Amino acid sequence: MFSAFSSIDYQSIRANTPAETAVKRLNGIGEVLSGLDISAIHSHDDLARALWTLDTADKCIRMILTEFRTECTRDVVRKAKSLIDLIEAARDEVSGYRDGKVPLS
Repeated sequence: MFSAFSSIDYQSIRANTPAETAVKRLNGIGEVLSGLDISAIHSHDDLARALWTLDTADKCIRMILTEFRTECTRDVVRKAKSLIDLIEAARDEVSGYRDGKVPLS
């Protein structure tokens, strides 16, 4: 196992309920997304990396919702919806770069 994933699995194991596990995983995705700086997009590689990050985060959130479907609580669904909404807003902002409205250097 890669060491980068060991802490995530350890935190999930310590959760008391499946819903807590789902929320911890969603919080981890939120931490990754909070490190995404759209204003730092200056090249097509930066743009591709940002879009890849957003798409991957979206897929992970949807996988969590599927995995915990029967245990989903309002907290899990609310957290997932909030992250998905933020991803969509970031995609809209990034689309300005892709559509040429914001110049890349």
